[in-house]
Amino acid sequence: MILGRPTILAALCLVLSLALPARAEITVTDIAGREVTLAEPAHRILIDDGRYLIALSLIHPDPVSLLSAWPKDINRIGPAVYRQYVEKFPAIEALRQTASSAGNFSVEQVLAAEPDLAVFSLQSRPSEDDIGRLRAAGVPVLIIDFFNQPLDNLEPSLRLLGAVTGRSEQAEAFIAFRKAHMEAVRTRLAADNGKRPTVFLEPHAARTDECCASPGKGNIGNYIAFAGGDNIGDILGTVTGQLNLEYVIAADPQVYIATGGPHMEGTNGLLIGPGYDEATARRTLARVVARPGISGLRAVREGRAHGLAHQLLNSPLDILTVEALATWIRPDLFPDLDPDRTRAEINEKFLAVPMTGLDWVDLK
Repeated sequence: MILGRPTILAALCLVLSLALPARAEITVTDIAGREVTLAEPAHRILIDDGRYLIALSLIHPDPVSLLSAWPKDINRIGPAVYRQYVEKFPAIEALRQTASSAGNFSVEQVLAAEPDLAVFSLQSRPSEDDIGRLRAAGVPVLIIDFFNQPLDNLEPSLRLLGAVTGRSEQAEAFIAFRKAHMEAVRTRLAADNGKRPTVFLEPHAARTDECCASPGKGNIGNYIAFAGGDNIGDILGTVTGQLNLEYVIAADPQVYIATGGPHMEGTNGLLIGPGYDEATARRTLARVVARPGISGLRAVREGRAHGLAHQLLNSPLDILTVEALATWIRPDLFPDLDPDRTRAEINEKFLAVPMTGLDWVDLK
């Protein structure tokens, strides 16, 4: 029997289809315990927090190519960092803008961006009704967390991003790097029986005349404990909150840490991060700790006052915060710990856009 040309072509297609592996679905369980299924790796992702761009840059050489929309919340990554992304990936300026995790959610706005995956923050995720509307429209929703309990949820959140983008190998490489550095801090502290120094970390210090913002249980408060400190804000019943100045003075912490960044321009706060030199950071930190009540704290009197770029908080680069905190809280245990060296390794091995500038500073 002689086969006709269409029959031969059909047979060839059948053979090829049998020879090639079928594209498997991707099914994961997100931070909120929801099962999420994608037909293939996502390549048009909508995010509600600019820091997720940094997370994607740890696992992909062109993170902007993975996005359909982002909140353009430049303050969360810093204008200097944004300019670096624009220079390397100009397509970022053409991305649609969507509401940030601090803004008003809109199903219509999400659908207009035509994403194949929407990634939202745990602390501000859409309602179940809105998530249902997105899923009905064919948009899977993934919940991750860099804010509420980042010490626990950052690793699985990075693993989720790796899985849904087909970059699990790269995500696992950074997770292993982070875990090794975290374990080095944990192990040294576990072998020590010394008393934990009391710590007051003041986010956005001196942005207004009101004092004193503080982490509670969760968020950066957990990192203070991990790095060997006793957070005076633990009395708060929330992840973050407000302490009375009188309480702070009575607690008289042994270590004081202010956070700041370019968003503090025009205030009396700390100017630190890419675009600022060490002299500016130290001068503005001195201004922060000169405030009534803060200036008399034991930490300030004894020279244990420090500044940290706020952009490092709630960030996939939390290991840098951990190492900076450890050197400030327990300098006796960590004289050889060098967050600058760790940052250089991250730049060399992982980040699509390397970190630059000054992210931590000592008053003296």
